[in-house]
Amino acid sequence: MRKSRLSRYKQDRLIECFVSGSTARTAASMIGVNKSKAAYYFHRLREIITYELEQESDGVFAGDIEVNESYTRLRGHKLWW
Repeated sequence: MRKSRLSRYKQDRLIECFVSGSTARTAASMIGVNKSKAAYYFHRLREIITYELEQESDGVFAGDIEVNESYTRLRGHKLWW
């Protein structure tokens, strides 16, 4: 991440904890940073992931989308295809 005062080592460790599913509080105690700093770092990682996914999905759904008109009735006897 740009403009972070954390050392590169601590940033890498926070990313490892984020990927492994650790909470920000657990990661903060393991790495030795303030819990609010770890929570903010996790929040920024989520924002970056969201932004990248939105940019990626713009190319996938850029054109017209056609919806299939098939109908399935699950409880009854008739299936409409």
